[in-house]
Amino acid sequence: MLQLQTRRYELNGNQDPAAQSREDALASLFDGHYESVVRYIFVRIGDRAEAEDLAGDVFLRAVDKLGSFKGSQEQMRFWIFRVARNIVVDHYRRRSKRQTVPLDTADAVESGNVEETAERSLQLEAVAQALDRLTPAQREVIGLRFFAGLTSEEAGRVMGKSSGAVRELQHSAILKLRGMVRD
Repeated sequence: MLQLQTRRYELNGNQDPAAQSREDALASLFDGHYESVVRYIFVRIGDRAEAEDLAGDVFLRAVDKLGSFKGSQEQMRFWIFRVARNIVVDHYRRRSKRQTVPLDTADAVESGNVEETAERSLQLEAVAQALDRLTPAQREVIGLRFFAGLTSEEAGRVMGKSSGAVRELQHSAILKLRGMVRD
C-alpha cells in the first residue's frame, strides 16, 4: 500500500494536464474501489491477507500501465477489475503448493482467542469449500457481483460476457450453493 501511495506522489510531478487527470481518476478509483477489489480477490483465492497484497499489486500495475489506458473514468473501473482478474490468474500460475498460516490466525492464537479463531476458521473453511465446488466462472461471477458489488452489466464487461450470461451464471451458482448449504 505504501508503494502505491509513494508511486502516486512520484507520478504527480511534471506532467501534462490529461495525464494528471488520469492519475487523479486512478487515485479516486483506488480510494473508492480498493475494498471491492480485495473482496473480489478474496473470493477467488480464499485468503484475506493475500487478497490485500494482490489488490495492492492491482493498483501498482494499473499505475504502471496508466499511459496505455485510453478510456473514460467509467471504463477505468472495468479496466481495474480486468487487471485484478489477470493478477489472480498470475497468482495461481506461480502459487507454490506449501501450506501457510495467515498472520491474522497466528495473531489470534497468540492473543488467546483460540475458540473464536477456531470457529471463524471453520466458517471460512466451509465457505471456501462451497466456493471451490463452483465452476471458475460461477466463482468469478459471485466475486464480482456480491463481493465487489458490480452490476450484472458491469461484471459482464469485466468477464467479456453479456449481462444475461452473467445472470445465468449467477443463478446457477446460487442454486448450487443453496444445495450445498442444505446438505
